[in-house]
Amino acid sequence: MNYNLLVMGPPYGTQNATSALLFAQALLKAGHNLKSIFFYREGVLNANQFITIPHNEFNIIHEWQNLNRTQGVLLNICISSAFYRGILDTPESEHLHCSSGNLQSGFNFSGLKSLAEAIVNCDRVVQF
Repeated sequence: MNYNLLVMGPPYGTQNATSALLFAQALLKAGHNLKSIFFYREGVLNANQFITIPHNEFNIIHEWQNLNRTQGVLLNICISSAFYRGILDTPESEHLHCSSGNLQSGFNFSGLKSLAEAIVNCDRVVQF
């Protein structure tokens, strides 16, 4: 079965992102297909490279990157939601005269069009 996930919760402070990550890992372990994860609203904060986690604590951002690197799952973040929350890539930060971008590697800016296409091309969408 083909799945797509919609993550609307921040990396810490709510259970949304952690539940989505555990669900994604379980899907892949069970042999299902997970093509992409779309981060929307507060969920885009999962792509903020300035979030710093102590080495002895669970780092959900590294787990998202690992999912992308090892399983090829696309990590798409809503570009509008990202800009409203101060998530910028390097070219956009230079355009806005900011000191640096903070888009975590492995994550990609995307629009609602890609979310709509993902919804049409899968069997199930699960929102967290």
